Amino acid sequence: MVISLIHLIATGIMTGVIWFTQIVHYPLFARIPSELSPTHAVENQRRTSWVVGLPMLAEGLCAIALFLSPPTGVSRWLPFVGGVLLAVVLISTVALQVPRHAQLATPLDQDEIDSVVIKLVRSNWIRTVGWSARTVLAAVMVSQIATN
Repeated sequence: MVISLIHLIATGIMTGVIWFTQIVHYPLFARIPSELSPTHAVENQRRTSWVVGLPMLAEGLCAIALFLSPPTGVSRWLPFVGGVLLAVVLISTVALQVPRHAQLATPLDQDEIDSVVIKLVRSNWIRTVGWSARTVLAAVMVSQIATN
């Protein structure tokens, strides 16, 4: 039960962070003046890693543990689907968001920044939906354990 609760909490934290990022944080990148954009992008990456590092680590380790040894009463497909969604989220992060953050860390004019930000916001829906679905799955797992 403890691993399932830690998993739910970590996944819930990441879901909150990603919704804030999607609705507030990423769209505001376009409002940063082009001459400040590279410095802002680098500092954003540094600070964000401090916020998401521990919850992502806890979530990943718990997801692996739940997949390898689902608690009694948990439907086997829940940790599997959750793991697939986590893989999609991580692949999206590495393949789509990280390169766009790297672009923003280079000197760009305002039109280029706007274009990168639009692509960043659009592609981030993959992570937003993925983490939201993972939170639902994690809550269902905890619920199944609690009813057994």
